[in-house]
Amino acid sequence: MLTDAKVRTAKPAEKPYRLTDAAGLFLWVTPAGGKIWRLRYEYQGKEKLLALGPYPALGLADARQKRDEAKAQLRAGRDPSLERKLARAAGQVAAENSFEVVATAWHAKQAPSWTERHAADVLDSLKKYAFPTLGPLPVAEVETPAIVNVLHSIEEAGAPETARRVRQRISAVFVYAVALGLTKNDPAHLARGALAPMKKGKQPAITELEPLREMLRAAEAISAHPVTRLGLRLLALTAVRPGELRGAKWEEFLGIDGDAAVWEIPAERMKMKVAHAVPLARQAVEVVAAIRLLTGRHPLVFPSARHPHRPMSENALGYLLNRAGYHGHHVPHGFRAAFSTIMNETFRADRQIIDLMLAHAPKNEVEGAYNRALHAARRRELAQAWADMLLDGFAPACDLIDMRRR
Repeated sequence: MLTDAKVRTAKPAEKPYRLTDAAGLFLWVTPAGGKIWRLRYEYQGKEKLLALGPYPALGLADARQKRDEAKAQLRAGRDPSLERKLARAAGQVAAENSFEVVATAWHAKQAPSWTERHAADVLDSLKKYAFPTLGPLPVAEVETPAIVNVLHSIEEAGAPETARRVRQRISAVFVYAVALGLTKNDPAHLARGALAPMKKGKQPAITELEPLREMLRAAEAISAHPVTRLGLRLLALTAVRPGELRGAKWEEFLGIDGDAAVWEIPAERMKMKVAHAVPLARQAVEVVAAIRLLTGRHPLVFPSARHPHRPMSENALGYLLNRAGYHGHHVPHGFRAAFSTIMNETFRADRQIIDLMLAHAPKNEVEGAYNRALHAARRRELAQAWADMLLDGFAPACDLIDMRRR
């Protein structure tokens, strides 16, 4: 009889060999190190082999259970190999209603009402996190614990906000499946209670100037792709939302060679669907010039290193901060809170203008449009003041290109 320890410590040899358990069950060990459970049995006078599954995905106890199930089929006069083929045929029918198929159909229905960037983000997150585990399962057979496992793995990777977004998207898929009559409930709804608590609107942020400068200096010293480091600096200087930075296109940067450089973010890429002009301080212009050396041939300012036609990963900046030792202390979105707190404490009379710089929704649309035009000059002055405070004594942006890469 085999033991868990013997199975776990079995080493590959020059030739494949077997470790025998009982009642025809054995572990087949290949020269490459693979371990496969197999069952030797007789049916109608012929010796046959049945592959039960790979180890460690299938442990010793589970392999014995599958062996016993196959033996029960033999006692009932059925061939386990034939039963396996029939089950696979049934699975092909179930695959038509698999989570991945249904989720893809749901996405196709919703995508026309979303921005192109948001639609791509939604599908990419499902492909990355949900499809590997949940994708092959029929939607009617997906249970809450399986979804919780997916979400916990995202949280453990240091991306709790991503875990919440993925749960919401999985839940929307199940609501769609319920409407089609493919399942009776939404197991992702109950998964909310298994996520770590997070105060809404209170994302971790360092809101004192000197600790913020220390954090930014530490993050820029980490081994990383230069586009990621430059992206973090531009995010800190402009206090835009991380998604607005990731989707930036070169055509949006105007007057870079003059004294009135501005980043014009179109309405379709803004949270409030209102175009936003970001005055660029001298240090921000230097960052843009440095990035142009790396990605200027692409439409996107911050493309993915692997897929230049796609924006950089939504987790790239967050992972950089985490690796610098600031997990749970500061997230990319936290630069907005830092900018608001520090600038409002320093320039108390400019509260309304600082709100405009953060693209907060105005209470009155007409007044908001008027203020945007009226305070353009002051916004540029405040942007330069913020950059001077934040980056005093920092290396120039071009130096971030030649630092170590991850």
